[in-house]
Amino acid sequence: MRNGLLTLHKILLDSERAAYERDVARITSTGQFLGLVLEDPFFQPLRELSQFIVLIDEALDRKESPITEGEADQLVKQARKMLVPAEEGNGFARRYFEIMQRDPTTVLAHRDMLQVMAGLGN
Repeated sequence: MRNGLLTLHKILLDSERAAYERDVARITSTGQFLGLVLEDPFFQPLRELSQFIVLIDEALDRKESPITEGEADQLVKQARKMLVPAEEGNGFARRYFEIMQRDPTTVLAHRDMLQVMAGLGN
């Protein structure tokens, strides 16, 4: 699931970068892009997904107490809930919907992520 989310995250970031460059200003370096992703309100909704991936990484990297089946199930449930685009939603759900409306690549990435999630049961 983590790898699928990372792929989806990259595709969403690429799409948002293109939209930012079209609508706001050209991004001239990787450092500038990283700064925008971390600080600019334009990219704020995607930070929700970024933070969720970090949460997964932290759970997987714990040495003292490996992730339990219950924790893994909870993360899967949270991912399923998060990956619902919503035209009337807020934050990530709303932006996810908007991105999917303009960029067919993100629709395919969403489909791929749904297939990953289907393979996880529950």
